Amino acid sequence: MRGLGLIKIAILARILSPEQFGNYGIALIVLGLLEVLTETGINIFLIQEKGDARKYLDSAWIVSIIRGIVIALIIAITAPLVIHFFNAPAISGLLYIVAAVAIVRGLVNPMEIVYQKNLQFKKEFLFRGFLYFLDGAISVAMGFLTKSEESMLIGMLGAATFEVFLSFIVFKDRPKLRFQKETISNVLRNGKWVTGAGVFNYIFQNIDNITIGKILGTTSLGYYQQAYSISTLPVNEIGNIFNKVTFPVYVNIAGDKERLKKAFLKTLGVIALLAIPFALLILVFAHPIILVYLGEKWLPIEQALKILAIFGALKSILNFSYSLFLSLKLQKYIMYSELMGIIGMGAAIYPMTLKYGIVGAGYSTIIAFICSLPVVIFELRKVLK
Repeated sequence: MRGLGLIKIAILARILSPEQFGNYGIALIVLGLLEVLTETGINIFLIQEKGDARKYLDSAWIVSIIRGIVIALIIAITAPLVIHFFNAPAISGLLYIVAAVAIVRGLVNPMEIVYQKNLQFKKEFLFRGFLYFLDGAISVAMGFLTKSEESMLIGMLGAATFEVFLSFIVFKDRPKLRFQKETISNVLRNGKWVTGAGVFNYIFQNIDNITIGKILGTTSLGYYQQAYSISTLPVNEIGNIFNKVTFPVYVNIAGDKERLKKAFLKTLGVIALLAIPFALLILVFAHPIILVYLGEKWLPIEQALKILAIFGALKSILNFSYSLFLSLKLQKYIMYSELMGIIGMGAAIYPMTLKYGIVGAGYSTIIAFICSLPVVIFELRKVLK
């Protein structure tokens, strides 16, 4: 599934310029911010729920629809401010496309989580894999036709639209527009820590992007985001996937603390064995990787790529603890960890970027990791005691 995304970027990197990727990145920053600010933790809550999650289906859908509409309205209203902040008039049309994406995503049937909740990962793969393929195919086709960064967002919109359609065809349990105050309140109340963790995680992951976009401009942002996407593959393609698989498993065995501890430590070792060699591969072969994957015009990212590769491996190992915390309904630990990372990043990012450019931004991610690590270690010792 992720391979399809890599192929999409490899093709579009030869069609579009770093500046266009920077414009696309700003649009995603705006969408991502509003998504985390309005995050309700619906999916996590439904997976954590031991009983029949269907009783929350209607309420979860209504909350999701309202969230999508609110995000779209905020994007439309604040578009001039965003354009002024980044001094990027070219992103105007992009912002309205991401507003449409937010609305469409809000219409998806929440029962999609049944595959993950019931550990049906083959079905999850087929369902998600098809949507990834559709996103990539539309983006590449539109990229060749328009030579515009809008092509990537049109791909997202097309895949989101088809996901809504599929979610009501594939899953027999379908939500209805019924307002149930008690269950809606329950969903929102249980999701407050997820919201907090999501906000801090967003800031942790995007404070460097926002700083680079503001100080260095969209071209440097395009360079940095591609370096970040390659170097953090261990986070996205190893850590996050392990998190997705182990989270529902940990929920099922949470009552057996000894079994939970063994499962966590064993899987953590496997992640380290996968992530560290991956980072070493990027460190040693950064130059040919850039040439083969992105093309010669992207070579300025080489030094930043090497620094971020170290961060990617370390972060993938650190983030794996988050699935354990979620399974025990200890979302607040995730929020505290991300908060410490933000403090470290916030102190370092501006002076480092100002002096060393995107390389300095890369160094600031290592500082942020060092700040967040003690919190996770301290809390893991308490959980696994």
